[in-house]
Amino acid sequence: MPGNQTVGVVGLGYVGSCIAATVADRGLRVVGVDAAPDLVEELNHGYCRWPEQELQEPFFRAHQAGRLRVTTDYAALSAADVVLIAVGTPVRDDGSLDDRQLRSACLSLRDHLRPGQLVLVKSTVPPGTTRNLVLPLLESGGLTAGADFGLAFTPERLAEGNALADLSDLPMVVGGLDAASRDAASDFWRTALGVDVIPQDSLEAAEITKLADNWWIDLNIALANELAKYCALFDVDVLDVIAAANSLTKGNGNVNILMPSVGVGGSCLTKDPLMVRQSAADQGLLLETPGAGRRVNDGMPGYTARLILEDLASAGVDARSARIAVLGLAFKNNTGDLRATPARQVVADLVAAGADVRLHDPLVDANQAKDMFGIRPTVTVEEAAQDAHCLAILAYHRELADVDFVNLPVAQRCLILDGRAYFPKPKIAELGAAGYRYQGIGR
Repeated sequence: MPGNQTVGVVGLGYVGSCIAATVADRGLRVVGVDAAPDLVEELNHGYCRWPEQELQEPFFRAHQAGRLRVTTDYAALSAADVVLIAVGTPVRDDGSLDDRQLRSACLSLRDHLRPGQLVLVKSTVPPGTTRNLVLPLLESGGLTAGADFGLAFTPERLAEGNALADLSDLPMVVGGLDAASRDAASDFWRTALGVDVIPQDSLEAAEITKLADNWWIDLNIALANELAKYCALFDVDVLDVIAAANSLTKGNGNVNILMPSVGVGGSCLTKDPLMVRQSAADQGLLLETPGAGRRVNDGMPGYTARLILEDLASAGVDARSARIAVLGLAFKNNTGDLRATPARQVVADLVAAGADVRLHDPLVDANQAKDMFGIRPTVTVEEAAQDAHCLAILAYHRELADVDFVNLPVAQRCLILDGRAYFPKPKIAELGAAGYRYQGIGR
């Protein structure tokens, strides 16, 4: 029964906190461990720093009910039946794994591992990491995986802004050190979350599955971005082309070109393709597509800034006298996460051109934004938009959907740069009637 199990979560970052909250809210006992005392103290005092909508309520509901406790003491994990490792796995500049957090977590867990436990690795890693790094570190304490404890890899596949729903809906991919570990991990997810499970034949197959997802997404977005640039050459709306192209049946579904945008950010898509490329190079295989997708998407913030400056110049507005309001600073819609946000480069390029740039994002922490951009965001959209020659929408949160653009105090013939709102044509016509100029990515 779920209530009879105790789950340990190592790493209370974004992924670990979402898992801990969801599992505890479904009735299991959870102990979360993190090496950062300040993070643990915040959580114990009712503050969660992670910008995921609907996370705080189930987290603190379970915390107050006594089903979820958080600590820096790894000894607490000895009481767990299942231990999930969800620490950060960044990459170095060359795309190789920076394994310091993972190594430290495994060594700390090793000292408190006991027979009968099941260890599940959720941190994204190159194939072979669970077998060649995690396994020997855990076994260095004297216990043997497969005999004394189970070991499986089961990747996180959450989309920020929808993470808690994903945990309840998405199938779990599971690969085990052996069949018993794979089956135990599969049973755990079916019981704990009530989700389907997709078993894999090995640890490596499960590790690659996560990388394949993000490799595909990043490369698909790169295709959409280059398609947008191509459509712009012929005065064609890229969204019309994508909708038509996606009607073609192919394989098990349809062609599925994603949406172009100001760029790709976040903690996964910006690093996982590099991890793929480097881990392949380590085995003597040169892969072209991971790097190609990264180059295209990394170039989109600069392309977006140039669109703004060129459009303003064509309207007779010099960059050094331009006032630009950037609406939405996060790396995607409906999250407050600033990690690797493409808005950072857009703003830097606009400031470098001499523009007066103002910022607004209802979901982003103002102090974090000030630290990153060097500009403190305004409290309201109206403050940012005052006398603006351009409104650059770089993340279109639900909270921005009700903005009355017609009555904003912008300059005459203000440009709207649509980086992620994807306004439909009737909305564009409405904005034109109100005196705005409109420019989208490939529109």
